[in-house]
Amino acid sequence: MVLQARLTITGRVQGVGYRDWAVATGQSLGLTGWVRNRRDGAVEALIVGDETAVGRMIDACRSGPALARVDEIDVDPVDLDILPEGFTRLPTV
Repeated sequence: MVLQARLTITGRVQGVGYRDWAVATGQSLGLTGWVRNRRDGAVEALIVGDETAVGRMIDACRSGPALARVDEIDVDPVDLDILPEGFTRLPTV
């Protein structure tokens, strides 16, 4: 079963390599999607993949890379008609 989720990650998650880490982690889990910084200081990610891989990505995002401090992750299910290809980094919004 393919799951789609939008994550909003807050804490010290910008300027610590979180996006690059998320791209590498998402790719290693075989996910598609994207990650980007938000102007409010959060990191936002869209992850798409099988249930196990999506769960592992959400768990991994709870700690992130070594210099990050994750305070909270909001996970919202989404239902996109057009799915992303690959796992990429998008510009800040």
